[in-house]
Amino acid sequence: MERAPLFNPAEVGKLFRPEGESKNGQITIIGGSELFHGAPLLSLTVASKIVDMVYFSSPDTSVGEVANNIKSKLFSFIWVPWEDVDKYIEKSDAILMGPGFMRYRREGQNVQDDAWLHTRKVTQGFLEKYKDKKWVIDAGSLQVLEKDWIPTGAILTPNKREYSMLFGDIDPVEASKKFNCTIVLKGVVDKVCSNGECVEVAGGNAGMAKGGTGDTLAGLTVALYAKNEASLAASCASYITKTAGDELYGKVRTNFNADDLAQQVPQVLGRLQEQK
Repeated sequence: MERAPLFNPAEVGKLFRPEGESKNGQITIIGGSELFHGAPLLSLTVASKIVDMVYFSSPDTSVGEVANNIKSKLFSFIWVPWEDVDKYIEKSDAILMGPGFMRYRREGQNVQDDAWLHTRKVTQGFLEKYKDKKWVIDAGSLQVLEKDWIPTGAILTPNKREYSMLFGDIDPVEASKKFNCTIVLKGVVDKVCSNGECVEVAGGNAGMAKGGTGDTLAGLTVALYAKNEASLAASCASYITKTAGDELYGKVRTNFNADDLAQQVPQVLGRLQEQK
């Protein structure tokens, strides 16, 4: 099969930039659990620097307690009680779901326990109720997803294992066409496929194998998707995140974490936009 072309960095110049009274949009992030409360917080750290408003909600009450504590240091998001999340989804330009959701309650477990069932119920419920919204589906939600739940135009951000769980041996270019979605297949070289066409995004380094870097990518993706079409948002998010990781590597080698990456990403985005 012919190899996909490399992403052209000039594409970053096509991203929406607010002028005058134009706005950067609003997003909702749904995720987190008692085990992985930090994952969605990484996503919102990035997104809150790009869009006008970030709404954050979780079905796990312990995540709400953490979020309220975090607000003493990070003010740029609104914690939404679970019973109110629908009205914030309705007014959001794009929604990210899945970072920090548990697939299993215990590490290494491979049975459909209460955590699996809960994540599956939440994921299916929102995707089927709000089919016309712009979705980014990540992490825990990806791991319980059924193909026929995928809303038209959704962005999926799987690693190789998550991709195989969902699509088996279907090639990403064919999967993106068949299910009318954009797929960011994460790896040493990311492959971004949309409407049957793909680009490859090179870059990145071993430091980006640390936990939380995928949550950072997901946060940037949903922020860009609020005001851009899916393939542009997804491919630019991949390139910007890898570039940010490489800049950190140039400073400290692999001695950085996802928090550092989340802080570096907006700097890279701003600089690249100024260059185009």
